[in-house]
Order: sequence, then C-alpha cells, then structure tokens
Amino acid sequence: MKPKQFVVIGLGRFGSSLALELMDLGYEVLGIDRDEEVVEDMSEFLTHTVVADATDEEVLKSLGIRNFDCGIVAIGDEIQTSILAAILLKESGVATVVAKAISVLHGRALEKLGVDRVIFPERDMGIRVAHQLVTPNLLDYIELSKDYRIVEMTVTDCMDGKTLNELNTRVRYGISVVALNQRSGVIVAPTAMDILRAGDIMVVIGSKENIDRFEGEVVNM
Repeated sequence: MKPKQFVVIGLGRFGSSLALELMDLGYEVLGIDRDEEVVEDMSEFLTHTVVADATDEEVLKSLGIRNFDCGIVAIGDEIQTSILAAILLKESGVATVVAKAISVLHGRALEKLGVDRVIFPERDMGIRVAHQLVTPNLLDYIELSKDYRIVEMTVTDCMDGKTLNELNTRVRYGISVVALNQRSGVIVAPTAMDILRAGDIMVVIGSKENIDRFEGEVVNM
C-alpha cells in the first residue's frame, strides 16, 4: 500500500519541489521549515505548513509526526540538523524515513541511523546530465543498482517502422523494452509485433554494459 501522508522537513528548493510533486500525485503533505517566509509562501500549495524546529522532539510530538506514513528530511547544508531530525523521525515511529544527503559521509551517517532511503540530489542529477550529454537520444536515466538501470530513449530514424521482434533487443543485446510512449498513448509491456516510430519514447531495462552497447550500435546510428 502506498503511503498516504507525508511530512517534508526543510522547504528549500529540493524539499519544496518534492512536496509539490507529492501534492500533484494526490497525497497529503505537511511541510515544516524554520523560515516563516518560506512556510508562508508554501502554505497555499500544501495540505498543512508549520514554522517549527524539526530538532525539537516535543514540537514534533505535538504535530502528531508518528501518524505519518513517510517522513522526508530535505534539510540543506546543516548536516547536524538533518541527522537530528532523522533520528527523531525514526524514534517517533514514522514507518518510512527518507533523507537528503549532501556528501558521502553524511549519507553513511544517515544509513547507520537506519534511514530507509538516502537521496543524493546533486550527485544523481549530475550523473543523469552527464549521460544525457554524451547520449543525445537518452532522455532519462535511473540507476537500479551498480550494474542495472532503466533508461528512456528516443526512437531514431534507423528504427522507424521496425517491430520489436525485428529489433530483437532481448536476444541481441540482453535488454528488454518494457514500455513505449507513442503519439497514440503509452503501451506497457509491448508485444513483439508493436511497431516503432521515429520520435516515440521507449523505456528499456538492462545492465549498464548491454544498454551502452545498444546505444552505441543502434540508437546512435
């Protein structure tokens, strides 16, 4: 079951954009920040907003933090505050705790505290941009593990009119096309007879090595 209520601590650029996206997806979001002006600016967009110190245990208790399904620590450069807020969320019994890290050491500390997921926004965005720069047809990039990834890429002219069976990516490259975004709509789990058109977007899953080979031999032709 997906979490229904989120609390986002720290409404800077990362925290605000994440909170707004969660609202757009239909979830309830409580935003917490120490900056009164920031909280006021976000008040009309989020379910609730509060000016508060997230390292104050009594304040968090009064807000009923333990009733939230997921707590996100999106605090910027204050590592100590970030760590203290994460500890309090874990101790309060929040089911899932996610935290933004600004360095590898910060991330390690959060992991040792039992944070369920550590996010490195700047590093991850840097990786995505690098891949997009060297592979112009690659639209998005998600690393599943050290070896596996999911990528979105544009169907190029050399693939136009071919079926997935003709492309034969699974046998030839060891990768799978798991979705197609065409003008007529999105096809999830496309069949071997689905036809590719230039400009379509295909979602591919596979190992880093195999996707790189596919990009080099087919996508960039």
